[in-house]
Amino acid sequence: MVNSTHLGVYGVVIKDDKILLVKKARGAYTGQYDLPGGSFEHGEKPIETLKREFMEEAGINVTKANIIDANSVVVPWDNPYIGQMDNMHHIGIIYEILSYEGTIKEDADGLDSLGACWYPIADLKEEDVSPLTYDALKLKKLKR
Repeated sequence: MVNSTHLGVYGVVIKDDKILLVKKARGAYTGQYDLPGGSFEHGEKPIETLKREFMEEAGINVTKANIIDANSVVVPWDNPYIGQMDNMHHIGIIYEILSYEGTIKEDADGLDSLGACWYPIADLKEEDVSPLTYDALKLKKLKR
């Protein structure tokens, strides 16, 4: 087993008791729903990563966002890219998206998502979503 670290930036958008999520097509969360977001490109600031990832995965331009959390989880998974178990330390900077422009695109980004859609929060179960997503939902409920 190897130990790896993944650092990403993610955004929470809630509207009419629904949350904007993407279904993962690859990686440790394949088949689960996840917050839109992802890894930094070299030299990017967190807000730049957030905006780029939201455009890529959801087709919207984030115009206002605030950091609401920084969290981490350890996720063991059978990583096909290295051919063995990976004890991934996933670190996420979580933003609340306060405003955006554009229309949500529901088709895949061609990379690791199967498209973005609104999902009723009440219908989501812990096993349906990535751990960082589940923790972000709990945090949002506490703040209401």
